[in-house]
Amino acid sequence: MAVAATTAAERIHARRWWTLGTLCLCITVIGIDNTILNVALPSIVRHLRASGSELELMVDGYTIVFACLLLTAGSLGDRYGRRPALILGLAWFGAFSALASVAGTPMQLIVARCLMGVGGAFIYPTTLSILTNTFRQPHERAQAIGVWAGVSGLGVALGPLAGGLLVERFGWGSVFLINVPICAIAIALAVCFVPDTSARGDSPLDPLGALLSIVGLATVLYGVIEGPDRGWGSPRVLVPILGGALFIAAFAAWEAHNPKPMLDVRFFKNPRFSAASATITLTFAASFGATFLMTQYFQFLLGYSPLKAGLMITPVAVGMMLASPFAPGRVNRFGTKRVVMFGLTLIAISTACSGSDTIMSGLASGLLTRLVMGLGFGFTTAPVTESIMGSLPTTRAGIGSAVNDTTRQTGGAIGVALMGTVFAARYRAAIGRLLFVPLASRATARESIGTSLDTASHLRAGDRVALLHAAHGAFLSSMRLTYGVAVVMVLGAVVVAWRFLPARAPAAAHVAPYDSAPASPPDSDILEGLELGIENIVE
Repeated sequence: MAVAATTAAERIHARRWWTLGTLCLCITVIGIDNTILNVALPSIVRHLRASGSELELMVDGYTIVFACLLLTAGSLGDRYGRRPALILGLAWFGAFSALASVAGTPMQLIVARCLMGVGGAFIYPTTLSILTNTFRQPHERAQAIGVWAGVSGLGVALGPLAGGLLVERFGWGSVFLINVPICAIAIALAVCFVPDTSARGDSPLDPLGALLSIVGLATVLYGVIEGPDRGWGSPRVLVPILGGALFIAAFAAWEAHNPKPMLDVRFFKNPRFSAASATITLTFAASFGATFLMTQYFQFLLGYSPLKAGLMITPVAVGMMLASPFAPGRVNRFGTKRVVMFGLTLIAISTACSGSDTIMSGLASGLLTRLVMGLGFGFTTAPVTESIMGSLPTTRAGIGSAVNDTTRQTGGAIGVALMGTVFAARYRAAIGRLLFVPLASRATARESIGTSLDTASHLRAGDRVALLHAAHGAFLSSMRLTYGVAVVMVLGAVVVAWRFLPARAPAAAHVAPYDSAPASPPDSDILEGLELGIENIVE
């Protein structure tokens, strides 16, 4: 048995880069799906006549299911096998992508997207947990995570490009159908190259914990998403948020006292784990909300085709692909804290520039702004992900990866909802009462830029021009305010990283994950991050 175990370990080690390639393909399908839908949203508005709230549900319905099931899916993968969990997720995701491609109403598409979230919940955390168990050496694992994070940007890049081409040639349904062959290829490669690992003894079943986490996250996220449309003081918003918060508190209390918890809350005593999770939550909250708005700006205001809008989003992914593999070497030299702060500073600067119509309406300046944002994400996400995964034992890699993904998706959903609320409130105030629009169409015309333009197309020439002028001015005013909120979120992440994220991992972090890391020596401040940037440019 010992000889067989040694042989299996050697085989896994020898095929580890093939394993990484397969995992990168699996994660690419998630990245493509997240960004390809944004490019298709204007076409979905026109063909399915979806409202602004229905568009948000198409984006956030998937996110709710995905985020709510991540902890449970990660735990089940640890217990019953990570490769079977990955293959199940790919098959499920591909099947319901096919159903989404033939949806005939907004509600059918929302339901299909929610069911796709089930498959995504098994794919995303499983890839990272398999990676962590395949690459055991910390230095090599950091490199692999850098590649994994960079290639995840490939999906972000391919999504807008493929989406633009597919929407223009085959219609919006093709943006979902493209997932089917990718999932099929990934399943075949997973069978050949992905090791079947599990940690049954260290991954106990926790049905009550799973139920509390699912109900808590689902109800909180539902309330957050409904907030922009129904008002944050509405009982249909407050009750789910407060009720969900109680369920989450009950989940935390249960996990703290359960001798065999699904998620050991002592993980959060380690600042590498907790500070990194908080940093990525704030960053993705700003990013998801900003991206949701930017695709509408490119197509509705600038009149870009879906393909050109996709090209404008692509530099973010290119920047991630360039910076992510490069980040581990910078961490070795400068420490995690400085690299992450430098990346966040780049994100904050590019987010502020994204709120300027003067900058973003220019092709060169718009592309450069998006590239800088991608570089910032590359220098942020790879070190933060390694901090989270490196602070946990490999037997709990699935649940650790699930926490990493839950913070991203939850932050993203909250970001879309909060920034959507700010934008909608400002838009309705800035566009005015529209007394020249027929009363029956007035409320619809004030709802969003998409409905404003649709209403304008049915008005006589003089009123159409007036409504278009009012809608454009209101959108730009709202965009400046909303991107200002996003900058504040990113600066909040900078403060968290500066104050709480350790500069270096403790030598025994992978052995004793529950112990708090020793206090890191104080870094100077953001100037050291700028010094890092200057040295990178010189190199």
